[in-house]
Amino acid sequence: MRDGSRRSLAPLVAAFATLFVIVSSAEARRDATGIPTLSLSWRAPTPADGQTYTVAVGSKLAVRFAVGSEGGAARIWASGLPARAVLGTISRRPATALLNWTPSKGQIGTHVLVVVGGSQNGAIATQPRSIFVQVVPATPPGIADERPIGTDGVYRWAYIYTPTAARVRPSMSARVITRLKLYTLDSTVNLVLLVGQKLDGRGRLWYRVRLPILPNSSTGWVRADDLTTTRSVSTYLVIYRKLFTATLYRRGRPVFRTRVGVGKPYWPTPTGDFYIREVLTGYHDPFYGPVSFGTSGRSSILTDWEGGGGVVGIHGTNAPGILPGRVSHGCVRMKNGAVLRLFRLMPLGTPVAIR
Repeated sequence: MRDGSRRSLAPLVAAFATLFVIVSSAEARRDATGIPTLSLSWRAPTPADGQTYTVAVGSKLAVRFAVGSEGGAARIWASGLPARAVLGTISRRPATALLNWTPSKGQIGTHVLVVVGGSQNGAIATQPRSIFVQVVPATPPGIADERPIGTDGVYRWAYIYTPTAARVRPSMSARVITRLKLYTLDSTVNLVLLVGQKLDGRGRLWYRVRLPILPNSSTGWVRADDLTTTRSVSTYLVIYRKLFTATLYRRGRPVFRTRVGVGKPYWPTPTGDFYIREVLTGYHDPFYGPVSFGTSGRSSILTDWEGGGGVVGIHGTNAPGILPGRVSHGCVRMKNGAVLRLFRLMPLGTPVAIR
């Protein structure tokens, strides 16, 4: 809507003048940058941001969402839906959606779903809502069963103690997926995120770990003897590419949020489940800002790196004016003040979901 038209209508619809200004400004921003304004509001019974659900295998999870529809009909969508999970939506005023999912045994573990509501024209949207679903066994695991790690909201990691192989099964005779060195490409001590544990036939403890290789989100089995004592974190970083947001959760509560830059369409930031593998400071090149977090994510486009793909980092920038947007080679960029706050809040080993 043009400014002149809005002024001429104002005397007739004074009660809605503020609304017209918000919608018109959002549309102008969308036209200029393609970046929605996050001003649409969630409504009951939408769960709180960071809400955690614990669901046993074979049990049904049902979660309802509703979003305000000021300025026209709205819609609701989700990213990171696991197999067989369905989000049924109705575009109306207010827009509503129902998430239904009955997880299977193969889906035990932590799942992060990002749900968003937005106007039909894409000009305005809600803040993303991250929903954490912890899928647990229907019955207590037996001695020979895998036990998930992290479904209590406490996530564990360990350094590589000695060079080792990650295998497809917890057995010394199983095929090797990759070999894990003591140090990363940046000469920091290598570490892995633990997602499960199991005893082999000889009573030796193995951990299923997330691997810093392609394809992204890969896991493999490593002997516990080849890792250090485990450490724990209660933080989780969720990056949502479509709306250029990054949110850090601690024990299911958002403690940090900022807008970010992500990869350009031809150098996309990969989606998947990762972890913070290293923290680097003291850069002489202002391009990276004061802090850079190295993740376990790898680029499938930029492959001129040891291991086959460029490391996906999260770092500051010397050009804050370009944020938010699709501006990078695949890394996630944020303003220097924001990355310094994140540095104070997010420890090594923190799981990262990019959706």
